Amino acid sequence: MGIIVGLDVGGSTTKIVGMRDKEIVAKCVVKANDPVTSTFGALGRLIDENNLRIQDIDQVNLTGVGSSFSSGSILGIKTRIVTEFMATGLGGLYLSKLDHSIVVSMGTGTAYLDASYDRVRHIIGSGVGGGTLVGLSNSVIHVDDAQKLSDMALCGDVNRVDLTIGDISKSEIPGLPMDTTASNFGKVSDDLSKEDMIAGIMNLVYQSIGTMSVLAAKNAGLTDIVLTGQLTSMPQCKTIYKAFSELYNMNFIIPEDAVFATAVGSCIVGED
Repeated sequence: MGIIVGLDVGGSTTKIVGMRDKEIVAKCVVKANDPVTSTFGALGRLIDENNLRIQDIDQVNLTGVGSSFSSGSILGIKTRIVTEFMATGLGGLYLSKLDHSIVVSMGTGTAYLDASYDRVRHIIGSGVGGGTLVGLSNSVIHVDDAQKLSDMALCGDVNRVDLTIGDISKSEIPGLPMDTTASNFGKVSDDLSKEDMIAGIMNLVYQSIGTMSVLAAKNAGLTDIVLTGQLTSMPQCKTIYKAFSELYNMNFIIPEDAVFATAVGSCIVGED
């Protein structure tokens, strides 16, 4: 059997995977502002870096906001368009090895899905996501590189930014540890460093997504929450959601290759 290629074509980043017999055999990320350029560039890079030939690929499945810009077959290979929510849901399940969970797609904004192999239901979406993180950071310190922002935040102190339960109460509130955030940016002073501010912005974005994830899981009667998308690649993601798992008695899961979940799902849902 040949390789099925899945592309998650975003506005500025395209994730691509190659799968054979439902196993990932190749993957990469390509940045380009034009979705058509990004699509062909990603496919070309995947072929080149993995010593593949065009004839090794049986099918190309496109999904994501940029997939609508493509028409017809790509490089003469049979090409399909796959619904993004279905691809994300099934990709999250495949990577987490679960049959039913909330799958959260953390992209420019955030989508919350109730996913099973029988059905993927879009619960709600939020405008808070990676675009919020980069946009706010750029407005505050004029830096818009996500990796640089993550590195800066590791050197910052979020306790100089956020108000905690311990700041406003002398005794612990049942179910809420003293270090629980009471107000994001509720303790800002004039002497914050850039690193402190970025740590606060990161906490704001990740905690907002986490709170919505918990509400979505409770609404669906589930306790497993699978996180996918570009924001899962930052170390803050694992740290913050470990605390959320303990606080809300939820199982936040960041599977290996979570960044590629939607591309993986497009291979699965679009396979003949």
